[in-house]
Amino acid sequence: MASNPSKSPWIRMMVPIFIVVVIVGIWYMKNQPTESEIDSNQSQLSAGVADSNSDFSLLVTKEIDMEKLKSYGIPIIIDFGADSCIPCKEMAPVLKELNEELQGKAIIRFVDVWKFPDLAKGYPISVIPTQVFIDAKGKPYTPEDPNTLPLKKYNAKTTNEHVFTTHEGGMTKEQLLAVLKEMGVE
Repeated sequence: MASNPSKSPWIRMMVPIFIVVVIVGIWYMKNQPTESEIDSNQSQLSAGVADSNSDFSLLVTKEIDMEKLKSYGIPIIIDFGADSCIPCKEMAPVLKELNEELQGKAIIRFVDVWKFPDLAKGYPISVIPTQVFIDAKGKPYTPEDPNTLPLKKYNAKTTNEHVFTTHEGGMTKEQLLAVLKEMGVE
């Protein structure tokens, strides 16, 4: 008996497709998170959101009470950036590390201006990342050597009082530590 030539190419094409579909299905099933993993991730996320409202946590999700932060009597760095800007991404692990290492010695905060644009109001932010520096006395940071870093000093128009010192662009851990040391971190 002769085989039907029209079915043979169809079968030859369908068998590899079927095998690929089975392999993808197995991979998909193996890589699905379990219920306990989902619960764990959700609780970590909830904890992170709760922690983000603390005065000493890295992430800022509500308006900053600068007077309260100044009352701690330690240096403050607030980094205004975004999760999707390249220099901000490069600084993110440094900010996280310094925030963890310097708890109680300095306040290191991060404001995502794309997620929370209202939190940047009142600060001289024209590019990201921009860091705002407040020394341990609650005053805008004044560097010993103004040529060390390209910092910007902002004065109030009416009183000419120094109200902000900022740096625009990314900073290394070493640069941030040098500024923090000058601002009073031991």
